Amino acid sequence: MVDVQTNAEAQTDKLGGSILSVAAEEISLAEAEELASRHFGIDGPASRLTSERDQNFRIVAGDGREFALRISNHAEDPAINDFQVSALLHIAQVDPRIPVQRVFRALNGQPHLRLPFEQGRLRAVRLLSYLPGVPLNTVQRTPAHRRELGTHLAKLDLALGDFSHPAAGHELAWDIQHAAGIRPLIAHIPDIARRQLAEDFLTAFETNAKPVLSKLRAQVIHNDLNFYNVLVDPIDNDRLAGILDFGDMVLSPLAVDVAVGASYHMNTTDDPWDAVAEFVSAYHAVLPLERDEVDLLYYLIAARFVVTVAITGWRAERYPQNSAYILKNNASAWQGLAHLSTLKRDIAQRRLRVACNME
Repeated sequence: MVDVQTNAEAQTDKLGGSILSVAAEEISLAEAEELASRHFGIDGPASRLTSERDQNFRIVAGDGREFALRISNHAEDPAINDFQVSALLHIAQVDPRIPVQRVFRALNGQPHLRLPFEQGRLRAVRLLSYLPGVPLNTVQRTPAHRRELGTHLAKLDLALGDFSHPAAGHELAWDIQHAAGIRPLIAHIPDIARRQLAEDFLTAFETNAKPVLSKLRAQVIHNDLNFYNVLVDPIDNDRLAGILDFGDMVLSPLAVDVAVGASYHMNTTDDPWDAVAEFVSAYHAVLPLERDEVDLLYYLIAARFVVTVAITGWRAERYPQNSAYILKNNASAWQGLAHLSTLKRDIAQRRLRVACNME
């Protein structure tokens, strides 16, 4: 088991995933308030927001304005923070109607800072707008949500279509195109049947999808449109009000973004693939997909589930104090794999083609 653990850690490090194996050192509420005041001129009480890798806070200013203060994990590459901030600035300029957080510059005019913390370690600090709304994971999901999310993800991808950054090509363990790299983590799945299920789908991805991914359209993508990263209007829950968390953004095939977003809808209806088709159809209506991209979605969605169960299960073992947050999508990913194991790939492909008016 020691050898497997060492191999797993080495593999995530190789994929730029070392941040996955480094716990964020906690920042107190008082420290967060002092940082917001000294560097951004915002005075007000701080409250903690949940996060897997970073330290995030909600700051309420005296005039009622709300902000989100983010202090990165010290293991994060500084270029990645600049990549994320630059993307938000780009989206605001290209299509300000897209409901993403806005960047507030520090008092020195910079969009983000590098400041020393414990043991002199430098961490990135940035201040964003706090988007009001209700987290989608707390309300009953509806067909309107699938259409809203498909439409908004397509608009977001259109806005990012011409965005580039030196750090865009970094390797990320959560990026489906590198799914094969998490194979050592599958050994940590305790249930033999589940372990074999994950192995089988990962092998199918490596055989049928991995060889052709390089031929597909690629660009910077959000890569994590799950229900915890989406806000809906508190009055009209069917209306999308915000897209959060660009921490998994990466340069990857466009179809990967569609697969990631679609995967979270598989447990929202009696017919999981019908829900996927509705999401994909809404996306396709705004940003048309190519036939090869549609046909690979079955394998890509399965690979997303495998990556999810492997990484979250492994991390929950290492950080049991944060396991509830880490495992938030674990159960639904297993349910998704179970459904895909009963759905023939050619039937799934045909249903998506029909949904996109390709046959």
